[in-house]
Amino acid sequence: MADLLVYGSYGFTGSLIVDEALDRGLDVIVAGRDRNAVENQAIRQKCDERVFSLDEPRLVDHALEEVEAVLHCAGPFADTAEPMVEGCLRTGTHYLDITGEIEVFERLAGYDDEAAEAGVMVLPGVGFDVVPTDCLAAHLAERVPDADRIALGFEASGGISPGTAKTAIRGLGDGGAVRRNGRIEVVPIGIDTRRIDFGRGERTAMAIPWGDVSTAYHTTGIETVAVYTAVPSWVPRAARLGKLFGPLAGSGPVQSLLESLVDARVDGPDECERRDGRSYVWGEAETADGDRAVSRLVAPETYRLTKLTAVEIAERVVGGDAPEGFQTPAGAYGPDLILDIEGVERTDDPVETVQKSV
Repeated sequence: MADLLVYGSYGFTGSLIVDEALDRGLDVIVAGRDRNAVENQAIRQKCDERVFSLDEPRLVDHALEEVEAVLHCAGPFADTAEPMVEGCLRTGTHYLDITGEIEVFERLAGYDDEAAEAGVMVLPGVGFDVVPTDCLAAHLAERVPDADRIALGFEASGGISPGTAKTAIRGLGDGGAVRRNGRIEVVPIGIDTRRIDFGRGERTAMAIPWGDVSTAYHTTGIETVAVYTAVPSWVPRAARLGKLFGPLAGSGPVQSLLESLVDARVDGPDECERRDGRSYVWGEAETADGDRAVSRLVAPETYRLTKLTAVEIAERVVGGDAPEGFQTPAGAYGPDLILDIEGVERTDDPVETVQKSV
């Protein structure tokens, strides 16, 4: 039985993960629906391959019966995650993916009982979305046990992959998202902004619909969550103006045009950018009484970090450390999981009490 099947193995991120997994000595099967891409990759990497589509349950089951775990890299995960999870439940295979989509986390949380009954781990978000932020959320919850609000954010360097770009295009017109008092709410993009010091001085940051709006709640139980990213100062205003065109931006013809431009022009960060780039992650926990704690991470570039965290978790899973049911990264492996990744450093500001206005 092989250790790991990587589905979507020939995509930008999938290929990075395959390289890392093979370098660490894992027995990897490369897989996807594009026969030429899969077979060419298998020849280059000298590993087994499987060619199948997720709308063919019989073939999905045949492939998954041969492996301990699947690492699913073929988005958009809103379309592809559930067929793969259901195959894992039928075959007793542990499920990992690299999604950052809130709706996917929420849907897969609904498989908790089935997964536990099947003896299967279902752990989405094993990449930059959402390992570093989830670990920072769990760390802050330990520092401030009475926290009732948490904010997370990141500043990342480098470009994006074609798959990430297409997922972002699919979300045009949907607005942002925050969690308030346990419920996820849709909010206009560009409305919630603040100044944040991610570790290199204050930057303008804007709330975005990041996966931790779902996962931070499942990991910590904290019911109010927002996630921010560093942006140029003009971006929030542009985003507010852009909401006027949201329905048009989300239409099929416009999305098809934009995705064709991605295919033609987006390659993802090159090797130099991945090697030398850094990412900066920030988190803040607050209590109703005004106690406030801030912690930060400095980590490798986002795609490099994704391959490192994904394979670190895959190694643990195939080694037998796979808590059953729906999991989050820090929920399964604790807040210090991220510190096991080479090049990651965590710092804490002292807990302070902020005077509340009456």
